[in-house]
Amino acid sequence: MGGRIQKYDRILKIAATPNPLTGSGAAFLWGPRQTGKTTFLKQTYPQATYYDLLDTELNAELSIRPSLLREEILAEKPALVIVDEVQKVPQILEEIHWLLENTSTQFILCGSSARKLKRGASNLLGGRAVEFHLLPLISPEIPDLDIDKLLNHGGLPAHYLLEKPEALLRSYVNTYIKEEIIDESLTRNIPSFSRFLQIVGLTHGRQLNYANVGRESGVSSNTVRNYYQILKDTLLGFELPPWRKKKKRRLVETAKFFLFDIGVANYLNPDSRLVVAGSDTYGRAFEHFVINEIRAYLSYNHIEVPLNYWRTASGFEVDVIAGDMNLALEIKSTTEIRSGDLKGLRALAEEHAVDKSIVVSRNKKHRLTEDGIEMLHWSEFCFRLWQGDLIQ
Repeated sequence: MGGRIQKYDRILKIAATPNPLTGSGAAFLWGPRQTGKTTFLKQTYPQATYYDLLDTELNAELSIRPSLLREEILAEKPALVIVDEVQKVPQILEEIHWLLENTSTQFILCGSSARKLKRGASNLLGGRAVEFHLLPLISPEIPDLDIDKLLNHGGLPAHYLLEKPEALLRSYVNTYIKEEIIDESLTRNIPSFSRFLQIVGLTHGRQLNYANVGRESGVSSNTVRNYYQILKDTLLGFELPPWRKKKKRRLVETAKFFLFDIGVANYLNPDSRLVVAGSDTYGRAFEHFVINEIRAYLSYNHIEVPLNYWRTASGFEVDVIAGDMNLALEIKSTTEIRSGDLKGLRALAEEHAVDKSIVVSRNKKHRLTEDGIEMLHWSEFCFRLWQGDLIQ
């Protein structure tokens, strides 16, 4: 980062639900590698006792004798224990479960995937732990946000400020992602998975087509489905399901798939290595940015509102539907909104009662049409979103 350290004030708040008998409590903090989980925890809880399971010596000791954790905590009686990369030694969950039942120590368990834990433990602490997610940087966390930089570099803290993040992005894809897959033994066919990742980069943000991706990757449709599930389980991607409550028009019923970070998606798509305003890749990155903002807002505020997109077989589309038509959102990276950009929202309004219809763009003028469609600059949209004005 050019020699200076940037500290981001993350807005995520973690709170454990205490055991009424012992006062102990636990929370899981999940997030893809390099989202800043370790930095966040060390800055937020500097007095905590810290176990880093990326430490090979500690990892080996606890893998052989998980009871060492119990013995040390019984001896030291720390108020808070943080276990980083907890999925590396799933068997210590049994020890933590016992400590929650018999001591007042609280735990924050941090990791990049619950998949291995769920295989190694029948119930993730018997449902006693609250789950939180740390996502890439979002607008309230970045002072003087440079939208073009974010759309090119992505929201991973180590990447955003770099003038040229390509080397780190290459390392991220080649080291972290593939290491995660190999480490959890999720697939043994790494060459085919690597080809699959390249195809995901090209098709990111578009409707899933398992047969086409399988053909391009050289594997079966079922294998492709498993690969997509791996990306979701390791928090490296997510689906945006289609709206299925049709009335008149026949609707598309295929989900879209997004990678978790704009920069990673750009790196995996050779056409997106440099995202320039006015290009198709810029529009896709801009849409990704807005969707990531909404997902983070819902996650950090513990709001359980489903997100969908709406598309008819004839081609009308609305990029995001929040809740039961509480918010309909069209995302345009242009600086000038034309009447044709409102067709999807107007077609939707013919069939459903929509509480709020909004177009998010780079046009700085705040406008409102006679039929109630509001047009907001992306910065105003983000501000109102995080103020709680748009989704409750």
